[in-house]
Amino acid sequence: MRSIAFAVMAAAIAATPLAAQQPRHDPDHAVAGGGQLPTGWQARLDRPTGKMADVMFMPMGNGYHVKLGPSGIFYKPTDTATGAYTLSASFTQNAAPTHPEAYGVIFGGKNLEAANQDYMYFLVRGDGKYMIKHRAGTEVHTLADWTDHAALRKQDASGKATNVLSVDATPTTVRFLVNGQQVASHARADVPYLNTDGIVGLRVNHNLNVHVDGFTVTRK
Repeated sequence: MRSIAFAVMAAAIAATPLAAQQPRHDPDHAVAGGGQLPTGWQARLDRPTGKMADVMFMPMGNGYHVKLGPSGIFYKPTDTATGAYTLSASFTQNAAPTHPEAYGVIFGGKNLEAANQDYMYFLVRGDGKYMIKHRAGTEVHTLADWTDHAALRKQDASGKATNVLSVDATPTTVRFLVNGQQVASHARADVPYLNTDGIVGLRVNHNLNVHVDGFTVTRK
């Protein structure tokens, strides 16, 4: 009898639709008041199905308020940095997403509107982890996968967290800092794709509500 019962249970599980066995999908949220970008800014959404109507990116105070459905990068083509410089921005996550979602800076950007887009990105998320990657067209190269670090402030019970990200570029080394503490450092000679000359901007993943302050480049 036990064998028969087990066989019936196994058959029932096998008959369950695949979608019901997987975690619920997290679709892009609709965003009231979307379709906005500050003067001079451009957006490139990750997916062709992403809708600019669900992107709200607007000036607020001395910074920008970003509320998304779809994920993407945001930049002004005239915002470029070369040589030795420090790129910084403060991000405040205002509410917890359904799953950990990332936000941060991009740098070394080229051809951002084209199929051969190329940029580095340094991101953090509310669970206290950071990541550093490089995108070249459809390829992604990982310099640091999701890594815990005590320098990061995790989201609190309300889903809020503020983190300051900085990229310190020199002719020989690129340092990555969160809240003034170094979380990673890489010699240019060791990473062929670690280019820092080009457009700088922001990256925000889907369904996030963040405020950005102090987005600056300081030349050395």
